[in-house]
Amino acid sequence: MEATGGRPFYRTLYFWVLVGIALGVLFGWAFPTQGASLKPLGDAFIKLVKMIITPVIFLTVVAGIAGMSDLKSFGRIGLKAMGYFLFFSTLALIIGLIVANLLQPGHGLNIDPRTLDHGKISEYITKAHDQTVVGFLMHIIPTTPFSAFAEGDVLQVLFFAILFGVALAMLGERGARLTTALKSLGEVVFRIVHILMYAAPFGAFGAMAFTVGSYGIGALANLAALIACFYLTAILFVLIVLGAVARLTGFSILRLLRYIRAELLLVLGTSSSESAMPLLIEKLERAGCPKTIVGLVVPAGYSFNLDGTNIYMTMAALFIAQATNTPLTLGQEILLLLVAMLSSKGAAGVTGSGFVTLAATLSVVPTVPVAGMALILGVDRFMSECRALTNFIGNAVATFVVSRWEGQLDDAKMQAALGGAQPQSLHAA
Repeated sequence: MEATGGRPFYRTLYFWVLVGIALGVLFGWAFPTQGASLKPLGDAFIKLVKMIITPVIFLTVVAGIAGMSDLKSFGRIGLKAMGYFLFFSTLALIIGLIVANLLQPGHGLNIDPRTLDHGKISEYITKAHDQTVVGFLMHIIPTTPFSAFAEGDVLQVLFFAILFGVALAMLGERGARLTTALKSLGEVVFRIVHILMYAAPFGAFGAMAFTVGSYGIGALANLAALIACFYLTAILFVLIVLGAVARLTGFSILRLLRYIRAELLLVLGTSSSESAMPLLIEKLERAGCPKTIVGLVVPAGYSFNLDGTNIYMTMAALFIAQATNTPLTLGQEILLLLVAMLSSKGAAGVTGSGFVTLAATLSVVPTVPVAGMALILGVDRFMSECRALTNFIGNAVATFVVSRWEGQLDDAKMQAALGGAQPQSLHAA
């Protein structure tokens, strides 16, 4: 059995990450105490990747903008990307609302909110109150260019990179040497990414061992209906909604999933879509998406195009309402939807943002008891993988769509990459 490009399957990244995930689940199940103690192993790998994310974004965006002949097109790309994000994020919220109403996963639990432990969710409620849309927009502007890099804030780095790239492009020939140097530096940074990927199987092992060891596989049975509904909805969203978008753009969603399978397993194992961002950027460029569009759409999408998180928010909110026998009118559900649209932007980039965003939404819509979040806290970790995977796939599709809209998608490269014609390296397989 061989992988695409003639490499034996046992030399591919996706195989070893899959091995790490499987061993992590088994270890966490057999030795829960020891498994829970392996959290630093997964955290260390995510920190390694986050260390390199900001240089990757900066160099990709600057080199892309500096190489553009028409700077007006960059603003047009940004507007198209934000329009796409807004439409599909809202659609994801609506789909979550519809499915939760149809399947009613919380019906029949009959939980009294007064019996729930508020202490377990107080941390998330505090974070939620700290998040506002205005505050989020102000936070995009870094205190200094260096603080953006020091704090690893993706949107702040993106903001500075856009300014730097535009200024460099305006220099014309005088900035050519610096542009060339930055492109060379970018090659070095991506080589570092490949080196870091040797640690990916160990990171996936530690993260999965911690999840299973801490929360136990048995926790899945307690809220099986909610988890099944969420996973089913996310899968259908990817295959039907994003699949239709992909088909209109000229490619198959299944071929895309196969192309980024290693990155998807990495996201699954670490429960963090950021862990695979540098590899996604590289693969999208290889698949015919221009550097400028990749550099703008992917980082921005990590904060503004959260399809999986949005599906989760409305489904979880309605699950809590159903479980606590809290009736909601159509008007209240629409209000919930509108608040979720805003709060999903305000909590973007916050650790545990899915749960924090849910807390922010329920805090503004007092009809649904915030204390009900304690019901799903124990299985939130299991649902975070699905949120991250759906967000990740959504951003990959968005990049192809915006590239097509701009008439800059290289069809030959895309078909070669998604068709498996290009050779795959150990780290990009």
